[in-house]
Amino acid sequence: MSDYSIRLATAEDAETVFNLVKRLAEYERLAHEVISSPETFRQVLARPNSTVEVLLAESDGEAVGFALFFENFSTFLGRPGLYLEDLFVLPEMRRRGIATALFERLFQIARDKNYGRVEWTVLDWNTPAIEFYTQKLKARLLEEWRVCRVVMGNDGRVK
Repeated sequence: MSDYSIRLATAEDAETVFNLVKRLAEYERLAHEVISSPETFRQVLARPNSTVEVLLAESDGEAVGFALFFENFSTFLGRPGLYLEDLFVLPEMRRRGIATALFERLFQIARDKNYGRVEWTVLDWNTPAIEFYTQKLKARLLEEWRVCRVVMGNDGRVK
């Protein structure tokens, strides 16, 4: 029996989601890039028909992990897919099956919606995550692909 549960987050969980995002950013050494806020998550989670969803993992009533995801589309498959933007479990709660359970729930959502694939990225230095993804989940690293990004400012201009 697990000592945690997983549920979909609501707008009332915005502060919790934001706090977990901050912890993730610290872990990834990217805290300086966080410009979102609890209000950001409150708005996106409250928006009717939002394609952004968050799974929260909780233990003893406290949030210990999350997975934020949204729908994308594969032109090659001709089907939607699930893109996992971030998945994070607090370091002190790791090795309890929480990340595996979050992925299992994501895979079930993908099956239920007849998605063609589930995709995410991983930092090249994060060896524990890479080993988990490739060994436990049987994920394939796409070495030949590179991520391209253009960041848009609040004013709509390219930063």
